[in-house]
Amino acid sequence: MTSRELTGLLSLDDSVPGRPLGQQASDFAWRMAFGAIGWPWLLRSLWGGRKADKRALMDRLGLAHDALPHLGSWKADTGFLRHIVTQIERLRPRIVVELGAGASTLVTAKALSLNGGGRLLSFDQHEGFVDATRHWLAENGLTVDIRHAPLEAEVEGWPGRWYDIDALPDQIDMIIIDGPPWSVHPLVRGAADSLFSRLVPGGVILLDDAARPGERLVARRWRKQWTDIDFALETDGTKGTLVGRRHISGLAPLAANDNGRTWRHAARAAGIAALIATGWIARGAMGEFPAAAQANSFVDEAAASHRNGLLRQAMRSQVESPKLDRAEIARSTGIQLPVMPSGWAVRDVQLYPTSDGPAVAVSLTAPGGEPVSLFADKAETPAEAKPLLATRSGESIAYWEVGDVAFAVTGAVAPARALELAAQIAS
Repeated sequence: MTSRELTGLLSLDDSVPGRPLGQQASDFAWRMAFGAIGWPWLLRSLWGGRKADKRALMDRLGLAHDALPHLGSWKADTGFLRHIVTQIERLRPRIVVELGAGASTLVTAKALSLNGGGRLLSFDQHEGFVDATRHWLAENGLTVDIRHAPLEAEVEGWPGRWYDIDALPDQIDMIIIDGPPWSVHPLVRGAADSLFSRLVPGGVILLDDAARPGERLVARRWRKQWTDIDFALETDGTKGTLVGRRHISGLAPLAANDNGRTWRHAARAAGIAALIATGWIARGAMGEFPAAAQANSFVDEAAASHRNGLLRQAMRSQVESPKLDRAEIARSTGIQLPVMPSGWAVRDVQLYPTSDGPAVAVSLTAPGGEPVSLFADKAETPAEAKPLLATRSGESIAYWEVGDVAFAVTGAVAPARALELAAQIAS
């Protein structure tokens, strides 16, 4: 069987014989607790998305409309697959690691072939499924390093069994997490953070089924332990996608703060189920991401767009576009740029792709002759009309918000000067 065939509500059998009785009891308690409150998510997962969206995705990749005739159940939905393609088009990654093979393997491999030809390493616990998927990919003209990785490993601090993965590259540009299934343990995918130290600055993590209660708890821990990665829950698909992006600057992760043992996990399962039953997850408390994390992501994007602008200006082959048409930009992107104050010179205007849609990057020369940039994107930060200050690699970034748009002035200037320049534009 491959991802071409129809599948049932549950995944293939993932039971691991010979597990200690205590661990089996703990895993069973978690499955019962989360199964009792997670059935709405499981029912919703039966729908893989609109057929029109799937056809549009296949057209985007140049694949036949029946290349993925059946989505839903334990397969990736159209929304998650679309996120994979968008991130590959943006990143053009060299190394992609996928946990849990299937529909996402075909889409990822095809997107890579169209965007730089990076390498995909895919792991799945079902040997027969791996072999069948390898042949299925070959039928579509794709060759993937797909490997059988039985669930025989353990990752400290996380319950359940994890993939027995062999050697991996030291640097990974993108991690796609679509397994193991929740039936192993509702928190089993949390162990994917054993790969996060290999993620390059600017690299991306995509977690499928991110709206489920177990994955929300996983995301909650990841945000605490990996402070150099910004996580955002995207709900445009049927099952939700958690998108993580590592800061360009790079910070060391916090040490894991939960080395829970078997019976404590079982006790916590009942407590968590009680919280969920009272509406904790239903109110979205676990799906809200702190403004500070979103601000870090916005600041990183602003710094990166500034460096890209300087690079463009230094390349003779790159044509600059100094015309700033505020009305056209507003119509096309929904971003209303401020009027440039007197004495400022526009050198280049570009749309800058982000994971949430197009942003605007304007290269400027300030009245004092400093080369700076104005970055604008629809984002939430702690700032209001008065600019706040951040720094990245020796560059000062003053950022503020107007309505639903965040702005940033970036340059190799003193922090006080960045605030002064930002105030001139924001006023």
